[in-house]
Amino acid sequence: ASMSDFVFTQYLFDNFDVVWPRVLEHLTIVGLTLSIALIISMPVGLLLSRKQSIANPVLGVLGVIYTIPSFALFAFLVPITGIGAQPAIIALVAYSLVVLVRNTMVGFNGVDRSVIEAAQGMGMNGRQQLWRIEVPLALPVIVAGMRIATLSTIGLTTIAAWIGAGGLGQLLKDGINNPSKLYAGVIAVGVMAIGADLLFRLLERQVGVKGTTRSSLMAANPALPKEA
Repeated sequence: ASMSDFVFTQYLFDNFDVVWPRVLEHLTIVGLTLSIALIISMPVGLLLSRKQSIANPVLGVLGVIYTIPSFALFAFLVPITGIGAQPAIIALVAYSLVVLVRNTMVGFNGVDRSVIEAAQGMGMNGRQQLWRIEVPLALPVIVAGMRIATLSTIGLTTIAAWIGAGGLGQLLKDGINNPSKLYAGVIAVGVMAIGADLLFRLLERQVGVKGTTRSSLMAANPALPKEA
């Protein structure tokens, strides 16, 4: 087993010129997907936190999209957009929105109303309350959603190789009759997923409740003691 692992790992180094472009393609698709999904999910999640009456219908629609198998959604989009990265990104954005919109909404809903009232008492307007109080307090939950969406996107992007999107999934596709290439692709995707998970966990720790809650509370109420 250890010898096989060495062979698969050795393939990555011996064929770095082949693997590296696939890594960049994979990262590009994941990055574009998450950027677009965040641009959409932040205002939508905020809106749903303000308008509870439409939250369930919107989340229900996103949930239905999430249940569609990735191959089926890719196949549906290909006749419209053609093969390549475009249908992959559209589908992956749709999948990511389920987690990101829900976590954004939950994050804003979880902000303590007493903190908002304290900010209002200080004379903060709506925009100041949003950016100085609500966003910092909601951020830990939003970042947790980003971590889940990123890991999911990294995995689903491998499937997108079957519609010509490229990425590390191409190694899996080309490696059906070549075990070294196949398992090298699996290892590369695994390393990318583990690295992303570690980075987001570090980010979660940085924006965690201990730091942001304290600073936000103090921003809303300077009368609070500086040390708990």
